Amino acid sequence: MINLGLLLTNHYRLLSVAAILDVFETVNGIYFDEGQDAPFDIHLFYDDEAKESSLTAFFPGYHPIRLCEASKQDLILIPSFVNENVSDAIQDNHRAILWLRQQYQMGAGLASFCTGAFLLGATGLLNGKIATTHVDACKAFTQAFPEIKLEAEKTVTQDGRLYTSGGATSSFHLMLHLIQLHCGKEVAVRIAKLFAIDMDRQRQSYFSTFHISRNHSDDLVAMAQQKIETAYHNTGTIEEMIKDIPASRRNIVRRFKQVTGITPIEYLQQTRIEAAKKLLEQTVEQMTEVIYKSGYNDPKAFRKVFRKTVGMTPSEYREKFYVG
Repeated sequence: MINLGLLLTNHYRLLSVAAILDVFETVNGIYFDEGQDAPFDIHLFYDDEAKESSLTAFFPGYHPIRLCEASKQDLILIPSFVNENVSDAIQDNHRAILWLRQQYQMGAGLASFCTGAFLLGATGLLNGKIATTHVDACKAFTQAFPEIKLEAEKTVTQDGRLYTSGGATSSFHLMLHLIQLHCGKEVAVRIAKLFAIDMDRQRQSYFSTFHISRNHSDDLVAMAQQKIETAYHNTGTIEEMIKDIPASRRNIVRRFKQVTGITPIEYLQQTRIEAAKKLLEQTVEQMTEVIYKSGYNDPKAFRKVFRKTVGMTPSEYREKFYVG
């Protein structure tokens, strides 16, 4: 039997925890119905003693265990965080970070779901290793953990005994991966069918939304952002768009990347692709019109950039996300 620990972090997302319990309890139920021993011995672990009574009420049938009383686990699952300020959530889970390190040193596998990757990243165990997280949290993740090899487009990663998943439904793909590792592909397929999960989804890039905060004090960069966002649909070059900004091209490029994390050219490209995505989602415009209104005059170049950025062709994107 596999000792499966679910870490009830401070600020955990209840939906994330509920999904994890639902899936692994269902696996145990399959084995029980067939007269076999359940493969997972599931335990809930927590740090904040003040929450003990509420946790018992939230999770009937379980007896949550304090971290200081935990035995060795084979696999520990880290759910997503509920709050947007992940840095505060990490600070509120410093004892959990130490506990995760200790469990890993004793041989446990550690798996994070969505923004739970930030807590796993804070352990230092992912340094030099691959990981993923929610697509819209990737920039913050890279800034917080530059030594981790972020693969933002992936739905699931595994590097030794460390596992991560992308956002929301990608959590189910990581659970399927873990179930296949411990119970075999047949059980994983049964779970995929029960929960209506597409097993072949490998990328999450088409779920991302391009947005960069204007919450900075660099007026020149803000001016460049405004010009790009206003004139992206024109087929002009980035040099033409920012030519009136009172700074040298070299200086504005340096400052732009320092503030936003990407170059003006990349910003323009992302803005155009985001515009194309909205047109594909909300209109039935011909593809030539979508391309032109997004600021491109070369269909081949547009399709190449779109596929590289989004992870699928424009036609595939429209088929998947068109809302009318």
